[in-house]
Amino acid sequence: MRNSKYGKFLTALLIIAIIAIVGLLIFFGIDMYQKYYLDSEAGKVLEQFEGSLITGNEEENNTTNNVQNTTDNPFSEMEDVNFAGGSSSNVVMYEDYVVLGRIEIPKTGRDYPILHKVTKRSLEIAVATIYSPGINEVGNTVIMGHNYRNGTLFSNNKMLELGDKIYITDAKGRRITYTVYNKYETDENDASYMTRDTGGKREISLSTCTDEGNKRLIIWARED
Repeated sequence: MRNSKYGKFLTALLIIAIIAIVGLLIFFGIDMYQKYYLDSEAGKVLEQFEGSLITGNEEENNTTNNVQNTTDNPFSEMEDVNFAGGSSSNVVMYEDYVVLGRIEIPKTGRDYPILHKVTKRSLEIAVATIYSPGINEVGNTVIMGHNYRNGTLFSNNKMLELGDKIYITDAKGRRITYTVYNKYETDENDASYMTRDTGGKREISLSTCTDEGNKRLIIWARED
């Protein structure tokens, strides 16, 4: 009788272990698929974006990407992009979002389209501006991205150090090099860094959640 109970216990333990292993395999499988899909789709959009730059230069297109945050709340959704003085035929879309530029972070191996406003969906498929005078324009452009902890988007921004390089390409074809000069954590409701004075320089701020999710990791970088 005792052996029978012991056998049932081992069987139940084995079943629990198998369920746990299968659950982990499914979890990591979904995680890897999400990473592959996100990077694959972003790569296709970046190809279109680069193609639009070549076309734009040949046609002497002067499309601008002037994005202004016209609200008092820096965390509110951005207004639609104003494309002044250019043809909309060269505008690249990623789902329902205008692609304003491209961000390359060699230290983390990340390369993504920059979308024109922050929404739940835009942050699921790429990174997006929440406050900006215009990509690669004088002032501070704030770019937000998720920390999915699987290496995608801004998951590995914690690896960035002072002196690391970030490259931003805008719709005019300008590729500006930015150097990281500040890195810190702050409260998730802190927006003071967005409207800071850049002293007439082009700057970017990268914003993402910390691994714990209760704070934000902020990276400041200035044009070389």
